[in-house]
Amino acid sequence: MSVARQVVVEADGGSRGNPGPAGYGAVVIDPATGEPLAEAAEYIGVATNNVAEYRGLIAGLTAAKALFPDAGEALRVHVRMDSKLVVEQMSGRWKIKHPDMKPLAARAAAILPPSSVTYEWIPRAQNKHADRLANEAMDAGRDGRQWEASASTAALDAPSARTPGTPSPVQGPVGDQAAGAARARAALAAARGAAAPAPDALFSLPAETAESGGEPTDAHPAPQQSAEAPQSGWGAAPDLGAPATLVLLRHGETALTPEKRFSGSGGTDPELSAVGRGQAERAAGHFAALGTVQEIVSSPLRRCRETAAAVAARLGLDVRIDESLRETDFGAWEGLTFGEVRERYGDDLTAWLASPDTAPTGGGESFAEVAERVAAARDRLVARYAGRTVLLVTHVTPIKTFVRLALGAPPEALFRMELSAASISTVAYYADGNASVRLLNDTSHLR
Repeated sequence: MSVARQVVVEADGGSRGNPGPAGYGAVVIDPATGEPLAEAAEYIGVATNNVAEYRGLIAGLTAAKALFPDAGEALRVHVRMDSKLVVEQMSGRWKIKHPDMKPLAARAAAILPPSSVTYEWIPRAQNKHADRLANEAMDAGRDGRQWEASASTAALDAPSARTPGTPSPVQGPVGDQAAGAARARAALAAARGAAAPAPDALFSLPAETAESGGEPTDAHPAPQQSAEAPQSGWGAAPDLGAPATLVLLRHGETALTPEKRFSGSGGTDPELSAVGRGQAERAAGHFAALGTVQEIVSSPLRRCRETAAAVAARLGLDVRIDESLRETDFGAWEGLTFGEVRERYGDDLTAWLASPDTAPTGGGESFAEVAERVAAARDRLVARYAGRTVLLVTHVTPIKTFVRLALGAPPEALFRMELSAASISTVAYYADGNASVRLLNDTSHLR
C-alpha cells in the first residue's frame, strides 16, 4: 500500500490591464514545515486575470505531481487560492458556463484524480508567496525576459505560519527538495513545449463574473526566435515588451443620440444629457474598480470632455486634449437624421456610402480624411504610451477607425460595427507593429 503524500499548492495569477500583460505564480509547500518544495512562474503574454489564475493552478498541480511521480492516488493536494471564481468552479459549486473557459478547468482537472485535490479560498494577504511570484513573472515579461527561479525573492513574503485548515503533515519523507523542484521544472517545461495552443490562447472577451464563468486569454503570437533563444508557446517575444493599450470610451448620450442624428465636429457641440451624465459616472466607477487606466486623453468636443472629467475625478488623473480625436465633420448633415439626409441630399448620401473618399454635403470630412488623422494620432499615442494603458474618450467614427485599422478591415467595415453610447472598446499595440483588438462595444458596466 502506498504511503500517503500530502502537499499544499498555493497559486495566483494577475493581469495588468485585464486583459493585459499577465503572469502566474505557484508554490508547492510541505505542510509539516511550511517550506517550499517547488516554485513555478511564467509571463504568459496578454491574458486576463481569470486565465492567469487558472494557469497558476495548472502549473501548481503539475509541479506537485512531478514531485511525487510514483505516488499515484496516494498523493493528496490541498489547493489554496484567493480567486473565488477558480476555487468555486473547480470545487463544482459554480457552473462554468462560458465555452472558452471550460478547457482551462478541464486541463486542471485532468492533472490529478479529482478525489486527490481539495480547494480552499484564502484572502489575498495569505497568498503572498504565489502573488509575488506572479508579479515577478509580469515584471520579467515587461523587461523582455523570462522569470528565473534563482533570482526570485518571493519566499521572503511567505507567511511564517500557515492558517488553520492546512492538511495534516506529510506522512513519509518528502524526498530531496532540490531534485523534486528540478523534476517539477522539467515537467512544467515539457508541458509548455508539448502543448499546442489551447482555445484559451486565441481569444479575449469582456471580463466576466462568477455566474458567467470567467474569460479566455488573448495571447499575442511571437515572431520566430533564433536558435540560441527559442521561444515556446504564444508568449510575447522578449523584444516586444508590454503593449500600448488604448481603451476607447465613447462619450455618453446627448439629446441628439437617441434620435440618431448626425452629430459631428461641425455642429452645435451638445452637452451630455442627464442619461449621458449617468453613463459617464458608471463608466468612471468601472475604471476606478479596474485600476488599470494610467492616462486620459479626450476629444476637444464638450460631450467627450464631460465624460472624461467624470472618469478623471474618480481616478485622480488629468485629462489631455487631442484635436485628432474629434468626430467627423458631417457638413450640412449635422443635426439631421439619416432619413432627413436621404430626402434632402439623396445623391450625395449614396455617393458617401459608396466611397470613403466622398465627403458629406457642404464641405464635411470624408472617412478617408478621418482615417488619416486617426492613424497619425494612433502612431503618436502608441509611441508616447508604450507599455501603458491610456483611456481615449472619443466618438463613433474615430473608435470604429481605430478598430478597423487594427483589423486591417476595408473602409466599408465602418458600417458593420455597432457602437453604443458610453461603450468600451480596446486595442493593444505591440513594438513589432502588430495590433490586437481585445474588446468591442462593451456596455456591461452600464447595466
